[in-house]
Amino acid sequence: MIETVVRVGIADIKIVKTPDKIRTSGLGSCVGVVIYDTQLKIAGLAHIMLPDSSLARGEKINIAKFADTALKKMTNDLLLIGASRFRLKAKIAGGAQMFHFHTQNEQMRIGPRNVEAVKNELKVLGIPLVAEDTGGNSGRTIEFNPETFLLQIKTVYQDTIEI
Repeated sequence: MIETVVRVGIADIKIVKTPDKIRTSGLGSCVGVVIYDTQLKIAGLAHIMLPDSSLARGEKINIAKFADTALKKMTNDLLLIGASRFRLKAKIAGGAQMFHFHTQNEQMRIGPRNVEAVKNELKVLGIPLVAEDTGGNSGRTIEFNPETFLLQIKTVYQDTIEI
């Protein structure tokens, strides 16, 4: 079988099944969320930019951009292709504080707020978070293998890790 690496853009969601892998880059304050089914060996990856769709401006919103809407959509998409809600697990990475602000304004803490929103939404959906690499102040690229359930994380100026 030929393996493909499916690329997920910013504010995007994609789903793969083994032998394909799935990757996103440019995770600064954004959070990459992988939800996978351990038996079917399928996985979805969402590249989330903002914590809550109530922050949306205008009529038409990109549901993949927000933690609350993206995780619901990705979970539903996985269930539609046969995943079991009881087998779903999640891993996350990203949510860095990329810039230092001289203010304590909560609105500027996008990375930590994204991580918190993702964790809250996973709880609401009943999906256990089994591993994370979040915070810090460096960007990340992540790649998930639904065959091994390993999330490879390349962090700027650091060694690559797997969780």
